[in-house]
Amino acid sequence: MGTESAAVNFSELVNKNKQTLARLQDSPRLLLHRRDGEDLVLTTAARAEQDQTVVSAATRMLVAMARREPGSMELLLDILPDAFPWVRFLPEPDVHAFAVELVDTMRAADSVGNSASVAQLLIAWQHTAEVYSDPDLLAALTRDHSEDYGPVPDPRDVA
Repeated sequence: MGTESAAVNFSELVNKNKQTLARLQDSPRLLLHRRDGEDLVLTTAARAEQDQTVVSAATRMLVAMARREPGSMELLLDILPDAFPWVRFLPEPDVHAFAVELVDTMRAADSVGNSASVAQLLIAWQHTAEVYSDPDLLAALTRDHSEDYGPVPDPRDVA
């Protein structure tokens, strides 16, 4: 993933499609900037298949390593802070829970060929770490809120 993607405006693809697509020979991906929507990434089918093969192989190796013997999980726990520095803010039991959930989710996501659940898991755990990193926020979110503040207004009614 160290290779830079070329970037062009989407209109360039529409107006000069042959010249724009020729840029895929020099770059593995083409970032298409759109004025009225989310940017797109264009790549060849062969490149996309290669990327999926690499991700799938890495996932299978990580899962096999983590499940092989108890010492492997300890190794995974030891390397997590290098891969995800924010885990340092999580309590130790949560680091273990994150590791187990990550391995299980990666395995399941690979089985269906869709990594969206892995991305969501990483985002959720990172947000959890952010809460633990801020003592004021952690205190606000973990204090006893026994008082009932009444019904929550429908957000569609707020203008």
